[in-house]
Amino acid sequence: MKGIILAGGLGTRLFPLTKITNKHLLPVYDRPMIYYPIETLVNSGIDDIMIVTGGKKSGDFLSLLGNGSDFGLKHLNYTYQVGEGGIADALGLCEHWAGKDPICVILGDNLIERNIKKAVGDFKAQGKGAKIMLKEVHDPERFGVAHLDGGKVSSIVEKPKDPQSNLAVIGIYMYDNRVFDVIKTLEPSDRGELEITDVNNWFIKDESMTYEVLDGWWTDAGTFESLHRSAGLVANGGANKTD
Repeated sequence: MKGIILAGGLGTRLFPLTKITNKHLLPVYDRPMIYYPIETLVNSGIDDIMIVTGGKKSGDFLSLLGNGSDFGLKHLNYTYQVGEGGIADALGLCEHWAGKDPICVILGDNLIERNIKKAVGDFKAQGKGAKIMLKEVHDPERFGVAHLDGGKVSSIVEKPKDPQSNLAVIGIYMYDNRVFDVIKTLEPSDRGELEITDVNNWFIKDESMTYEVLDGWWTDAGTFESLHRSAGLVANGGANKTD
């Protein structure tokens, strides 16, 4: 199983911090933000990793991370996303590298308290389809929201005005290699992007989508408020615990 970290975009919600650097290189407590998703993948047993980045400072990832020796890796892969085509567009850039292998995708600004080792193992045993990670939140209208029916995900609605649940789809996704064919069928949304929610809803219709509710805290770090909150969470209890 291969891992993909999506670390592109312009980081406009964190301007002017992102005026001269990529958002994912900003510090979260004692480490650069990009360290956390790498640790999440490594702790789950995934050691073949692609980082998708973009913007003028993309070369700084190579300067910081090299071949990943700080994480016990022998090699890191990099690719470049032009512009802001959305999460699914960035993922599509990895098709040739991923080949026929299943993949675990994590957004570069997502931090978790514990680990996803069990979820990765369960998906490998699943054999096909997709798996998403869910987390209860107090403001589901800000996220893609999953509706469950009979123990299965029946739909995902992006930023609903009247959410049917408080289960947000967080930025960790697992797919079989059909995901790249699905991405090729997508049309840009009103935002002009290829939406990962459309990908997930395809796998729901295929009846091959499973889910797991994440244990421990989760946060992104894409706004001033969440960047501050994530630093406090890490300082008070750490992230990516292996137990």
